[in-house]
Amino acid sequence: MIKEDIEAIKILLASPKKIVITTHRNPDGDAMGSTLGLYHFLLQKGHQPTVISPNEFPDFLQWLPGTENVTVFERENDTAVKLLKDAEIIFTLDFNTLSRTGDPMQSVLENLEKTYIMIDHHQKPDDYAQYTFSDTNYGSTCEMIYHFIHQLGEGNTINKTIATCLYTGIVTDSGSFRYPSTTGTTHRIVADFIDIGIDNSKIHGMLFDNNSENRIHILARALQNMKVLPKYKTSYSYLSQEELSELGHSKGDTEGVVNYGLSIKDIVFTAFFTENKDEGIIKISFRSKDGFDVNQYAREYFNGGGHINAAGGRSTESLESTIQKFIATLANIKID
Repeated sequence: MIKEDIEAIKILLASPKKIVITTHRNPDGDAMGSTLGLYHFLLQKGHQPTVISPNEFPDFLQWLPGTENVTVFERENDTAVKLLKDAEIIFTLDFNTLSRTGDPMQSVLENLEKTYIMIDHHQKPDDYAQYTFSDTNYGSTCEMIYHFIHQLGEGNTINKTIATCLYTGIVTDSGSFRYPSTTGTTHRIVADFIDIGIDNSKIHGMLFDNNSENRIHILARALQNMKVLPKYKTSYSYLSQEELSELGHSKGDTEGVVNYGLSIKDIVFTAFFTENKDEGIIKISFRSKDGFDVNQYAREYFNGGGHINAAGGRSTESLESTIQKFIATLANIKID
């Protein structure tokens, strides 16, 4: 973030404020870790912060410190709207266009005359915020929050609680430190967190070794459904609404399933399709390696976007039609 913006934000935060911190719909580890990490920092500085999640967040993140104080817009609409209207500052984390919060919350945010501060690492940010910290070189928004706090001159306030939240987003968005966006700085930040006292082994266990039986069955069915297209160095998998319902699907149960398709030898590009009949969409996750840009692909073909190696998209066609469209696009792209 540029020095002038940091100085302006220091002035804004010099006295106690009512502050809302929000993130994108269907929040993941980076979304919840960054919002809660910033929440605990602002609470420590004497502000009145509230985290608003557009909809329910996954069960495997419920252990994060402060989740009991999160307001869910979809479930607590009147309370959430009042909090937004009363707020003096609104932080938007891990997204850069208000549409990522979903139509109901977007319509509220667009009609508020508030001071917006955006902190995000995705491409092509909108210009709704007065202060923007947007940089695609960072592997996670949690890593950006760490730097933001240090830029404010408050690095000494990062305690075990804040570090636990921020570590969660760093480890999930980096694929446990295996993605190309992981840098030496990323590891130095994590080393700082370990020195502060986080239990990194326990956190990893809570995130990745805390599955319900249903979640394992869902993974097994997705792997059974996987198809490999060697000609295009591509794989894909899918889950229908019927399969998800049959297996007792809960929010977050499909998190990380897409990565298995990229673990196959010689596969460079993978996709995972999940059907949501309530919303009338097919949600699509894309992953890649070796330089294939799934952000560009998702934007061009599936009304989505994200990062070079991790992106998402959506389709309003049927599951079968969406998959057929996906296969047809492979003849139009170059995958080295």
